[in-house]
Amino acid sequence: VQLQASGGGLVQTGGSLRLSCVASGRTFSSYAMAWFRQAPGKEREFVAVISGSGNSNYYAESVKGRFTISRDNAKNTVYLQMNSLKLEDTAVYYCAARNKGLATTKYDYWGQGTQVTVSS
Repeated sequence: VQLQASGGGLVQTGGSLRLSCVASGRTFSSYAMAWFRQAPGKEREFVAVISGSGNSNYYAESVKGRFTISRDNAKNTVYLQMNSLKLEDTAVYYCAARNKGLATTKYDYWGQGTQVTVSS
């Protein structure tokens, strides 16, 4: 599985962005898809995950209520809608896939990352 993330950019606090991640392959719906992020000087952290069917999801507490993960299996794409952005959301965002159930760790495939910068 190859993953290509896009949609990052510069936004002011309180603004919104939508990230996209397109996956190669014919079995996209069998993969749980997740977003992670890594801020400068910090370890990579889990943000959100969605099941292969799209019926289940889970969020990090820091983004719950502000971010929404979704997927379109017909387009092999997973999205991360980010609202009410804060300065601390600044990071490189990565999409990831695993051919197993929902999880916050142990992903098999990773995209290249897209930069999100939130300014005051």
